[in-house]
Amino acid sequence: MDFLAFVKKWSLLCSLCFGIAVYVLFANVPLLQPVGDIVGPFAVSLLPVVLFMLLYVTFCKIQIEDMRPRAWHFWLQAIRITLSGLLVWIITQTEDATTKLILEGVFICVICPTAAAAAVVTEKLGGSIASMTIYTIIANVVTSIIIPLFFPMVERSADISFLVAMAAVLRNVTLVLVVPLVLALVSRKLIPRFTDKIRSMKNLGFYMWCFNLAIVSGLAFRNILHSSVAGETLFWLLMLPLAVALVLFTIGKAVGRPYGDSVSAGQALGQKNTVVGIWLTITFLNPLAAVAPGAYVLWQNLINAWQIWYKEKYGELKW
Repeated sequence: MDFLAFVKKWSLLCSLCFGIAVYVLFANVPLLQPVGDIVGPFAVSLLPVVLFMLLYVTFCKIQIEDMRPRAWHFWLQAIRITLSGLLVWIITQTEDATTKLILEGVFICVICPTAAAAAVVTEKLGGSIASMTIYTIIANVVTSIIIPLFFPMVERSADISFLVAMAAVLRNVTLVLVVPLVLALVSRKLIPRFTDKIRSMKNLGFYMWCFNLAIVSGLAFRNILHSSVAGETLFWLLMLPLAVALVLFTIGKAVGRPYGDSVSAGQALGQKNTVVGIWLTITFLNPLAAVAPGAYVLWQNLINAWQIWYKEKYGELKW
């Protein structure tokens, strides 16, 4: 197998490794550090732009008649709220500061809303883009409601009002998700030839996501390395997100399977918007717990890479 074929087969894994390698290189080679100080912030500024473009490309493939809520959308929200509530109760019963820190990391991984780019991976795995898009909107609206309810219980010092939390999350989902969706649907009506051309470019959105993932993985790795958490606590903050990811993907697939939508449901519950999760943790919870959502982004994309490999090799996902 030649190099290009390997990269194409393991695109997500290569993106993760490339992003981490570039960060390590620019952070540790003195000659490159001044360049990194310029290129790094510029690359980060590209994230929302590329995300907007890749979602527009993906949404051009949506059939408007498929955009309707499904029963599993609400089952998954009930499960997410229940798991989050259970973790809140456990945290409130915990007196040990270290254990509470670790549990806060797990909590933010569970309560985090679905990533807007989950539709891109869902398409790659053969799931429904339209179903995933509707779910993501629902998940973000629910998140804007439960965050101001749960966070003050987790951290009594968390000064977060209902309207502030709702506005922050809904602003994010509007700019990142709703605008490219509306633009794509309008484009299909007004410039169908252009959108047909985009739809014919099979993996365009996926490779754009790989570009973003390389940047995100570098940022996540940097945050982990610069964390002031050490020893056993750091180990648990890094490893428990893997267990959480496996559990959430598995539950999602199990719930979606009776509806013939196990792929979409698995991504819906398992693929998280960890950028929002890190921001919420740093802003309202214990900032040290932000290591957990940073680790989650690496684990969830290793799982996605394995799923894509498995589907391409065997034709369908058994998990």
